[in-house]
Amino acid sequence: MQEDSEFIRHEACPHCGSSDANALYADGNHFCFSCETLTPADKTDEAVAMFETDGTVFLDLGFQELAKRGITEKTCKVWGYGVSSYKGQTVQVANYRSRDGELKAQKVRFLNKDFSVIGNLKDVALYGEHLWRDSGKFVTITEGELDALSLSQALDHKWPVVSLPSGCTSAKKAVGKAIEWLSNYEYVVLMFDNDEAGQRAAKECASVLPPNKCRIATLPLKDANEMLVAGRVRELLDCMWEAKTFRPDGIVAGTDVWDIVIKNDDKVSVAYPYAGVQMKTGGCRKGEIVTLTAGSGIGKSQLAREFAHNFIKHGETIGYIALEENVKRTALGLMSIELNKPLHLHNNDVPEEEMRNAFDATVGSGRVYLYDHWGSTDSDNLLSKIRYLVRGCGCHYIILDHISIVVSGMEGGDERRIIDNTMTKLRALVEELNCGMILISHLKRPSGDRGHEDGAQTSMSQLRGSAAIGQLSDIVIGLERNQQDKKNPHVSQVRVLKNRWSGDTGLCCSLEYTAETGRMTEAYFSEEDDDIEF
Repeated sequence: MQEDSEFIRHEACPHCGSSDANALYADGNHFCFSCETLTPADKTDEAVAMFETDGTVFLDLGFQELAKRGITEKTCKVWGYGVSSYKGQTVQVANYRSRDGELKAQKVRFLNKDFSVIGNLKDVALYGEHLWRDSGKFVTITEGELDALSLSQALDHKWPVVSLPSGCTSAKKAVGKAIEWLSNYEYVVLMFDNDEAGQRAAKECASVLPPNKCRIATLPLKDANEMLVAGRVRELLDCMWEAKTFRPDGIVAGTDVWDIVIKNDDKVSVAYPYAGVQMKTGGCRKGEIVTLTAGSGIGKSQLAREFAHNFIKHGETIGYIALEENVKRTALGLMSIELNKPLHLHNNDVPEEEMRNAFDATVGSGRVYLYDHWGSTDSDNLLSKIRYLVRGCGCHYIILDHISIVVSGMEGGDERRIIDNTMTKLRALVEELNCGMILISHLKRPSGDRGHEDGAQTSMSQLRGSAAIGQLSDIVIGLERNQQDKKNPHVSQVRVLKNRWSGDTGLCCSLEYTAETGRMTEAYFSEEDDDIEF
């Protein structure tokens, strides 16, 4: 079809059934503005106007308004996007040129949206690259030719727009090939399709561009052409102007965190039942891991029960995972603290009514969930149980007794590596779920003749299995007691080994275990005791 062919009249379209959208021109060609079908005067391929460049025979194009796409004839002429006939079918054709404007290929689009290429796209620049200067404020890259035409039209062809030669599948390669030209602009806007493939391709392309060079536009509809057809041109332009600077996941500019800094910190803490521990740590908070450690038989599990009972009395819901005892022992332990009686030793002496009251106040309060399991368990299985306790049961604090047994039954594995992985997952899970965790860990035997059961001082370096236990915990508390001491065999010293909250570490209090009550109560403690050998 010739560009200056004279219009004669509107007729019915045999392709889409429109009564008057099919335009007849003086050269005998028909073009339907409804279905965008070009019907040449002579329908044979031999009648299609063609020309040859460097041995490649290209289609001669006519330029018309693409009514269904909302694209004007002017836009089609600017971009060299026309209509022709190819292999007996009406087609739309995009002229692809080199950076200096030499025609290298034509992408032929059939009515069923299939594509064919005349020439070689290997030698082409980004679609439309030859239209623009070699530098400027910014350039926008769309995913397809019609999107480039749509955005360029919305910008009245005053700001540079280009598109990918082969869609998002080879987007990264195309952008990399044009990196020298793109780098001359202050920034590059990627306006790809609003679908999974398009957004993934945008991130891949962003990684090719220099830091802070790329901005990614997000559209409310699928692509720029849909925005144009929907009459949402102002929104389309706003999406381009307001595109956000791309940064890899997790990277945040300092200028963007003011709202976070100024926001009131609603970090709620539960006070510990012991004044000395509370003074140094400021309480137990959600999103934190507190690790309790000590030698064998010193009282780690009892201290964990005291903390758990304290959570319950503060109205918190807890999940209790004790892997070295059954649920009856865990339940009796919490009830014992409520009654000040060691029920696991002589509960036959306690009236059933008292037992029931203690049960209702603790385990049966509706704020306690137990894990009925003994021994080692797969770490992924453990994490799924914790996630259910928090998300499904509403638990705010989890007691895990203890980390070493989680991996003790696994065969053929490196204990240190497995604990490293488990701790990393627990750290991420606590952050994700915003729950607090009381974690129990064993100690390695210290060098020398004196063990922890003889009162040796605890240390972060002695955490058994992996340094990750200490590194990924927010607070680490050690218990120290000489079980053979003739004067105070039931008095433990509590030492804060790590304190990410305030940095305050060292001895904080003494706890005395009373066999008659089964309780650990705070005893007198002086800062001078920091130098005492136990």
